[in-house]
Amino acid sequence: MELPFELIKKFSGNGEKKMGIGGGTEAFPGLGAHCSYEDCYQLDFLPFNCDGCQKVFCLEHRTYKGHDCPKAEQKSRIVVVCEACTVSIEKKTGEKDEAILERHRKARECDITKKQKPKCPVKRCKDILTFSNNSTCKSCNLKVCLKHRFPNDHQCKGSPVHFSIRTSTDCRDKKNRSPSSSSSIIEIY
Repeated sequence: MELPFELIKKFSGNGEKKMGIGGGTEAFPGLGAHCSYEDCYQLDFLPFNCDGCQKVFCLEHRTYKGHDCPKAEQKSRIVVVCEACTVSIEKKTGEKDEAILERHRKARECDITKKQKPKCPVKRCKDILTFSNNSTCKSCNLKVCLKHRFPNDHQCKGSPVHFSIRTSTDCRDKKNRSPSSSSSIIEIY
């Protein structure tokens, strides 16, 4: 009985190893493909195509480094990060970092405000304030993260806000009062 590994490999007349072209299972022969990496040949149902060497690889060998791609240098993407605004700029082959950054600054794409994200002002809190995770204190008008939204959590220095306490008689009084705006209602037939 042949092992699955031996079924995948095919030997030509001169003894050279070749990978089987087909993939899949007996029921679905066109499904998936075998990894092109030497000694792997894993059947992968969602294979990755390398844009450098144009071969098919499994999850483990999909990166240039993972399968030692001979054309990785031509296809790899290298970026330069601007220290002022933290924007990544793609570097072309043979370009110098200084020239790329100078072109970025001259094009007025460099915005310093992008670098400094607002953070929670509470000591030792490093949460970045976004539109969905911040709260403004009603006492001191300080913008804080949701963990520090209560006055005791951020050492609030504003005057405390007192909420009126409702009693059961408040509700009854409102029911007995006639609404003042009822005269402004107009019935249309």
